[in-house]
Amino acid sequence: MTLRVENHFKLASKCIKPMMALEDAIQESSLEHRLLELVKIRASQINGCAFCLHMHTTDARAAGESEMRIYMLDAWRESSLYSERERAALAWTETLTLIANNATSDEEYTALAGVFTPEEQVYLTMAIGAINSWNRFQIGFAASHPVIASDVPA
Repeated sequence: MTLRVENHFKLASKCIKPMMALEDAIQESSLEHRLLELVKIRASQINGCAFCLHMHTTDARAAGESEMRIYMLDAWRESSLYSERERAALAWTETLTLIANNATSDEEYTALAGVFTPEEQVYLTMAIGAINSWNRFQIGFAASHPVIASDVPA
């Protein structure tokens, strides 16, 4: 794919700066960095954002996340690799990312409220909203991830 708008970050710097400030605020919350990366990867999987998948799988590995947990993320419901807290966050991520298809359920919210404080719930919801915005930004302008197919061994 060809990038549709050159320098799309610079062209909207007045919008990007507050988004980056939001990201900083989320990182300063009590939410674990690795949990946030799992949430960002899962939303990006659902949305099909190669740019964000590349970024957040790289960041997750740098933060000590295992390859196997990253590989299994798409099937987290069937895997025993994720904690109760991670499962609640991933369920909330899927619900909010796919909000047009189904409303939030009391069952999912109860699971979320059982392992996240009200403040953490707000930060997590903001993180999910942010990654969905970043996905739409990168997909909409056809931003490609930095890995070139010829650099990957066959």
